[in-house]
Order: sequence, then structure tokens, then C-alpha cells
Amino acid sequence: MVRLVLLGASGSGRTTQASHLQALLNIPVISTSEILRLEIATETELGLEVKSFVDAGEFVPDHLMIALMRLRLEMEDVHQGWILEGYPRTSFQAEELDFLLHELGCPLDHAIYLQASEETLMQRSRSRGGFDDTIEVIQKRIEQFLELTMPLLEYYGYKQKLLTIDSECNIATVSARLEHGIQHLLQ
Repeated sequence: MVRLVLLGASGSGRTTQASHLQALLNIPVISTSEILRLEIATETELGLEVKSFVDAGEFVPDHLMIALMRLRLEMEDVHQGWILEGYPRTSFQAEELDFLLHELGCPLDHAIYLQASEETLMQRSRSRGGFDDTIEVIQKRIEQFLELTMPLLEYYGYKQKLLTIDSECNIATVSARLEHGIQHLLQ
């Protein structure tokens, strides 16, 4: 059983590498963006509240994300392990996640950070061409990531649960580095 958090700014290769890890480890990926899209699409009360933040290109507030994560981590398909992709994004969320995982009896094994320069993040995000990938929204995401998430790296580093992978290279090279890092962690 392996429980991982995959961290990195938008454009770092998080989703691509989460899929690679999913195939390698045969455990589900819990994608924040998929959870948010589903909540918005089903137009639940929580989904409508989430939509206002997503439409503005802002992070969804901690209390909403924690509620969504609790619901997802209590589902049956994650009992053999999981990869959280895009969550937590703040130290507070990480602490709350640790409390939740302790309560559920499934502590986190490792956090993996896909590190990339601002230039790379901007270029990759712009090349995706998503409806919400305007230069202003992308820049705002990068700024928010740097402001909110960098302390998260210190949090996991302090707990000696952080693995940093340089994600500036092509997909195959990043995947190989990630695979090597995971194999080392699981020994």
C-alpha cells in the first residue's frame, strides 16, 4: 500500500506523471481538478460555491477542499493506496490532511514535488490552450503557487517525506527520474 502526494505548479507535469505513477503502482489517482469539475458539473451546493473561485482563477479555499478530500478518501477504491494530485496546496491543508489520514488510519508515505521554472510553467500552460489558460490566469496561478505552496515543501521536508524531481526535461526523462526516486523510497 502506497499513499503519495504529487505536488507542482500548473504546467509542471503533475497530471502526466500522476498517470505514469498510477500505471506503475496500480493505485488510483485522486485528482483535485477532477473532483472540482465533478462538483461543479453536478451543481451541488458545494459545487456552485467552488465554481466561483475556479472561474476567477483562484484556489478553492481550504475548508472547501478539506471537505471534498474527506468525501473522496472515504471511498472504497482507495483502500489499497492512492496518489493525490494537486492537493494539498497549503501547509494548513497538509496539516488537516495529516489529521484526516490519522483518523482514517492511512498515513501519508511521501510527497513528490515536480520542480520547474516559471518560464517552463508559463510555456506549458499556454500550450495546453484550455479555456481558462489566459496569460493573466496562468500568471496568477504561478504566483499563488509560489506564495501558498512553497511553505508546504518546507512542511514535508521537515517531516523527511519530500522527494524533489526536476521536471524541466521531456516527459520520458521526468518519468524515469520519478520511477527511480519511487523505487528508492519504497526499498
